[in-house]
Amino acid sequence: MPPEAPIEPFVQPGQPLNDFLRSFWQRQVDAAEQETPDYRHPALPLARIKKVMKSDPDVKVIAADAPILFCKACEIFIAEITARAFIVADANKRRTLSRADIAKALSKSDQFDFLIDIVPRDDLPYAPGGGSGGGGSKQQLKTEEENRNGGEGAQGMQPGMQPGHESGVLEELESLLHDVGVPQQRTGM
Repeated sequence: MPPEAPIEPFVQPGQPLNDFLRSFWQRQVDAAEQETPDYRHPALPLARIKKVMKSDPDVKVIAADAPILFCKACEIFIAEITARAFIVADANKRRTLSRADIAKALSKSDQFDFLIDIVPRDDLPYAPGGGSGGGGSKQQLKTEEENRNGGEGAQGMQPGMQPGHESGVLEELESLLHDVGVPQQRTGM
């Protein structure tokens, strides 16, 4: 067996965002073309992914390969957001990612606008490194959500959305990440 080449990190310290994005997506395309997928040991639990997909009332049947494809898409999504957050942390001369780094990284691109309810773009109501790790109670989360919706509760929702549906999907995704060992913060992110 030939010795494996050392794996380069997704992003180098001091690397500009445009250079990172070009190399990141080229690496993803190369990996997809050369990779022999291991369907027996996915990175994320397929049953949970299928459960999240079925949480949409319009979904009746899910093809067998759909959760596998969604699993790979989630892996790439998580890797890109993490690398973007590292660029922000590195620009601030830090090596530890914080919630504020992720929020700032997401705010630099309009493609992440769909996360605006989960990761607000306005200034955080608390210091990024303060407190006991940034965790919050469910009551704090509910209060923050009501403040973002103007205190309207379900009336402030978009047309066609069911009350509690979005937060249920969010909780499923958070538990999905938690099950594979990714640390989670229950601050509405």
